[in-house]
Order: sequence, then C-alpha cells, then structure tokens
Amino acid sequence: MSRLHILTHLKPVEKCWQPQDFLPDPASEGFHDEVKELRERAKEIPDDYLVCLVGDMITEEALPTYQTMLNTLDGVRDETGASPTAWAVWTRAWTAEENRHGDLLNKYLYLTGRVDMRQIEKTIQYLIGSGMDPRTENNPYLGFIYTSFQERATFISHGNTARHAKDYGDLKLAQICGIIASDEKRHETAYTKIVEKLFEIDPDGTVVALADMMKKKISMPAHLMFDGQDDKLFEHFSMVAQRLGVYTARDYADILEFLVNRWKVSDLTGLSGEGNKAQDYLCTLASRIRKLDERAQSRAKKAGTMPFSWVYGREVQL
Repeated sequence: MSRLHILTHLKPVEKCWQPQDFLPDPASEGFHDEVKELRERAKEIPDDYLVCLVGDMITEEALPTYQTMLNTLDGVRDETGASPTAWAVWTRAWTAEENRHGDLLNKYLYLTGRVDMRQIEKTIQYLIGSGMDPRTENNPYLGFIYTSFQERATFISHGNTARHAKDYGDLKLAQICGIIASDEKRHETAYTKIVEKLFEIDPDGTVVALADMMKKKISMPAHLMFDGQDDKLFEHFSMVAQRLGVYTARDYADILEFLVNRWKVSDLTGLSGEGNKAQDYLCTLASRIRKLDERAQSRAKKAGTMPFSWVYGREVQL
C-alpha cells in the first residue's frame, strides 16, 4: 500500500469545509436573527428524530476512542504520536477530518434549544471514559474490515438523517448531515481499498478474517453509551433509529452484501479448507440476516415508549 494510495483520500485542510461554514456567525450583526431563524426551523423537528441526531452526534464525539483503537493495530500504529509513516499520517489526518463532524452537530443542536445539552455532555464523557471493544485483537486485517463496515454505516446513517431533515423542512440541517455523509463516503473508499489490497496479497487470511469479524458481529462504536440513567441507552437509541429507518438491521445486511461484492469474495479461488468455509459462510450471511430482521420488525411493533434524558425526559416511541 503506497503512501500516495492511502493519503489521496484525505483533503488538504485549506480545501475542507469547517463547522462555522454552516452556523450563524457570532461576529455578525445578524447573529441573533440567524439563531432565531435556526430555532424556528428546529421547532418542527420531532423528538424521535432528535434522539437519532443526538445519538449520531455522540457517536462522532467519541473520536478519541476511535483514534486509540486504530493505534492498537499491529504494523500500522502511530509509534511516537507524530510518526511520519503513511499509516500514522492517515490516522491523525482522518481523526482531524472526523473531528469536524461532532463539532458541527454539537453546535447546531446546542443552538436549537430543543435538547438537554448537559445530559448529552454527560453521555459523551461516559462514552469516552468507557471506550469500546470492537474485538479486532490488535489485528490490522480485522481493524480495517471493521472500519470499512463502520464508515459505510455512518455514511448511510447521516444520509438518512439528511433525508428526514429535508422532510421536516430544515434544509440547513439536511445540508449539514449530507456534507458529513460525504466525508464518511470518502473515508469508506479509503478503508475498502486497504482491504481490497489485503485480499489481493493474502486472499485466504483476509476471507478468514472477514468471516471471523462477521461471526463476532460488528458492534457499533457507541455500544457502551450511558447517560447516568438508562443502562440500555444504546439499545433504546438503536430501536428508535430502526423504527425511523435511520439505521436498520436491513442496512447492516446491505453493507455486508455490498462489501462481499466489492471485494469479490465469491470469486476467490485456491483457498484452504478454512478459507472455503469462510467464503461459503459470507456469501449466504446477508440473506440470513434479512430473515432475522423480518422477525425483529414484527417484535419492534410491540415496543412501547421510553423517556430520553437528551430531550428532557420526554417519552419517545421505540
């Protein structure tokens, strides 16, 4: 993997959007009017959508955890904290690009006045303190399979929140979610190319690693979120996201199918016995997940409501 091959998927800082590009300018005479207009638009946004948006924002804000996770991976970690290797440069610059996402969503939600920022800030602190265990075992094969999956998941999730914001008439919020989704898509391209190269160099080891990761299930980065009140906060947030169609079990199956096709898993030849088993497992897994999703959908219809501290304890349909 040449230096150029990875780093071409980064944008120079001077060509990147910044959160302030999408927010009222505090130095402007019209700042208060712009904030008032933003709050007027936000009045139309329902609580269940706000729960999804807050959950997405909190996931983005736990960025220190993700940089730490990438730096556990053997062979590609940043050994000094400022290493000039392409892998280390990528990790730091990727983190810097991703850092804008939480900043922008956080400030936007703050200005709406619709959410309990103190509860949200507590949730972020709890989540960063808890970390995450994606079960990548310091293995770069597992690590880059995980990040390929996750970048596509966040691309889909932010894309869906953009679509919903448009439906609720908040075109500025739709633009914000859309621009974040486009970053995630670019990062997905980089990580899927890394895994594509692994398949080229070591098809057997990579297909076994992919099957191993899917058997463990791809845990979402914020699976340990907690607000000091709800011990099942991530599960409840996920149920709201599933019901609204922001991120669903069907999306999970679609991502797997997309990656299996992208990496041409069904075309692999000359595999070991273990590799062949992994290949068979992966090529039928998406359809099995979809069947399970159909059952989950019927169960979800029976779910009740839940108070969310993020929206001042108001009840939200799960």
